[in-house]
Amino acid sequence: MVEERSAPTEPVKVGDIVKGTVEHIAAYGAFVRLATGQKAMIHISELSQSFVKKVEDVLAVGQEVQAQVIKIDEKNRIDLSIKVLQAKESRPPRRREDDFEKKLSLFLKSSEEKIADLNNKLKDPRGNKKRSGSGAGSGSASSGSGGKR
Repeated sequence: MVEERSAPTEPVKVGDIVKGTVEHIAAYGAFVRLATGQKAMIHISELSQSFVKKVEDVLAVGQEVQAQVIKIDEKNRIDLSIKVLQAKESRPPRRREDDFEKKLSLFLKSSEEKIADLNNKLKDPRGNKKRSGSGAGSGSASSGSGGKR
């Protein structure tokens, strides 16, 4: 997004690759003076294929840059992108289905082990299940306080 000044040469069009000098850096991007005299902006999201935390991490005032015109709005403000000129970082394709099946299998195995451990803890050494919550100790404490007036 840019203000246009008098252009001594032919004005730029969307898709053109242009060179310019960084004049100002803001938190959201950098303003560039093009060779045509026009001013253009490169948004922080258009600086690199990878994540950019601060514009200053990629650009500096006075730096020469080459970028592609990606938009010219109705106010003749020019948006540039360095990112589109960079080669796409190719990642090996992930086999999501295999990953999911593997994770599911590991989860089921882990769950079965946890259930088996829990069942073993709930049984006493003789193989009988332990009682939970309804033992004589818990019942006698509550009947002593409320029985007499």
